[in-house]
Amino acid sequence: MSYIIDIYKNRIKEERNFIDYSLFVSFFPLLVAGPIERATHLLPQIKRERTFDTSKAVDGLRQILWGLFKKIVIADSCAEYANMIFNNSSQYNGSTLILGALFFTFQIYCDFSGYSDIALGTARLFGIDLLKNFAFPYFSRDIAEFWRRWHISLSSWFRDYLYIPLGGSKGSIWKKVRNTFIIFLVSGFWHGANWTFIVWGLLNALYIMPSIFFETNRRNLDVVAQGRVFPNLREILSMGVTFGLTVIAWVFFRAKDLHHAFEYLGGMFSTSGFSKPQIFPRSILLLIAVFILIEWRGRTQEYAIANFGFNFPKPVRWAFYYTLVLAIVWFAGEKQQFIYFQF
Repeated sequence: MSYIIDIYKNRIKEERNFIDYSLFVSFFPLLVAGPIERATHLLPQIKRERTFDTSKAVDGLRQILWGLFKKIVIADSCAEYANMIFNNSSQYNGSTLILGALFFTFQIYCDFSGYSDIALGTARLFGIDLLKNFAFPYFSRDIAEFWRRWHISLSSWFRDYLYIPLGGSKGSIWKKVRNTFIIFLVSGFWHGANWTFIVWGLLNALYIMPSIFFETNRRNLDVVAQGRVFPNLREILSMGVTFGLTVIAWVFFRAKDLHHAFEYLGGMFSTSGFSKPQIFPRSILLLIAVFILIEWRGRTQEYAIANFGFNFPKPVRWAFYYTLVLAIVWFAGEKQQFIYFQF
């Protein structure tokens, strides 16, 4: 669609080479769900003569490895418990439901960002640079920053082809509010014809409203704790609040219908939320903790392990890569379909 719009707007010329056009529309690492690539970015790379670049290919393989780790080790492990808890939510107490929501929060991130890493790494083997799709969204300090870091190719598509043509941030405050609600409601529709997705989009629109009214939506454009190892107290609190709001929104995204979502949230915020969880998989929680530490350490890079261990002795760095491979083999049990394949 963006290809046709770009031609209509005279941003690009129509591609008359059938081979180049066919490769553009069928470039296999890309899916309809994303990463969403534009003709203005991909077609020039396809037409350009490319030579094999060893360093680029190694970087691509490293990103594929990290993507497989996120999908097979983290996402699929979380999926097992998220499915168990969401599918039988009436049988669990509040603290277990909170764990279930957290498991789904990491499942959906590692599932789709893992696939995006695999796609970007695969394309890099062929000398093609695809648009970055995730930039450590769970370290965001507000919802506006979260949406600049989550599914970037879709968010920027909606911004350029829907939000800006509607007037964007120009005009009165009510026009900005109207445009923002339209964007998020369309985003909800894009995920499926279910009221849960609509409410998920509406909820995110409400989350972002304070930054629209107070014009703080572009306050956090840099990387959190830039140049520091640890965040300060204000950053910790802002990341915690943003993450908590995101977890609540994901409950609507995962629930089978609105009744289920409200019932699930009611259980999460009941007094049983302070009781001992009925399910507590320590090994998975430890894996998530290690994953968060690696992501935090690599938050300024293109992906978490892009430069990880470059200053380590070579045997240590290779031991890290082999550990990732062994973990992928070890956890490669029951296959879980990619969540975004259904959209």
